[in-house]
Amino acid sequence: MNPCEDDITAWFGQHSHVSSADFPIGIGDDMAEVRLETGSVLITTDMLLDGSHFDLREATLAQAGYKAMAASLSDCAAMATIPVAAVVAVALPPGFGTEQLKELHAGIALAADKYDCPLIGGDITSWRAEHPFAVTVTMLSKRGANAPVRRNGAKAGDAICVTGSLGGSLRRKHLEFEPRVTEALALAQMVELHAMMDISDGLSTDLNRICVQSGVGALLDATSIPVSEDARLAEDPLRAALHDGEDFELLFTLAPDACVRLLDTWYGPVPIARIGSITEAKGMRMRLPDGTVAELVPGGFDHLGN
Repeated sequence: MNPCEDDITAWFGQHSHVSSADFPIGIGDDMAEVRLETGSVLITTDMLLDGSHFDLREATLAQAGYKAMAASLSDCAAMATIPVAAVVAVALPPGFGTEQLKELHAGIALAADKYDCPLIGGDITSWRAEHPFAVTVTMLSKRGANAPVRRNGAKAGDAICVTGSLGGSLRRKHLEFEPRVTEALALAQMVELHAMMDISDGLSTDLNRICVQSGVGALLDATSIPVSEDARLAEDPLRAALHDGEDFELLFTLAPDACVRLLDTWYGPVPIARIGSITEAKGMRMRLPDGTVAELVPGGFDHLGN
């Protein structure tokens, strides 16, 4: 039986015996935090594979490089931290040449330069036999004006909000999305965010992670979920918005009065929508357009189960 990604992540966390004084944030969030004598640094790493995260028969190497860097920048956004620098390691299939590496680097640099996050090193190796192309980005960030926003702070009664629109990312967005670094830092300065993460594996799956880590539940309003234009081309647009994943939008909770203030004063070009509320009762439910309430089961991507 294949392990569930969330279950094995929880197991890793249970078997981590590091000091919370030295590592205030450990396994289970979008980034881990290391406390140093002069402050602290946050760190994350993501590996993207040809055939899983992109398909080089259709995507360019520049698009693959951009996505790899942008996905790690999105982890910074998920916790409202400021990108500092990144290192990149690549595992190359046989026959991969200099010009191909330059194209890959161009995509990485495009995302890095947009968010003032220099590429400062890395590693290049090649397979001796036929294997997929792989690119791994390790990202460092630092605290902004606020403490990093974690997944485990959602409170009963909180409003649930998202940036942008959701679903249909495989049509184009997953290769060209903008990590919401600027928006996350602005949000954290405008209101007190109780919990936040980026939507990489689907709204239903990622909201469930916030609920489980916070010990709460959620009630979504189906008519309030912002469905993207690409998702509207799907057979079931709402299902696409709930489960497709790789939107890389922000999912966050905050007090209802703070949500009202935010929606009244939000100035960013990326829209924000309130899509539901955090409940004391655990589990996720959704109010459907006809007014009935149904159970919402996580249906997004599981890296070990799909």
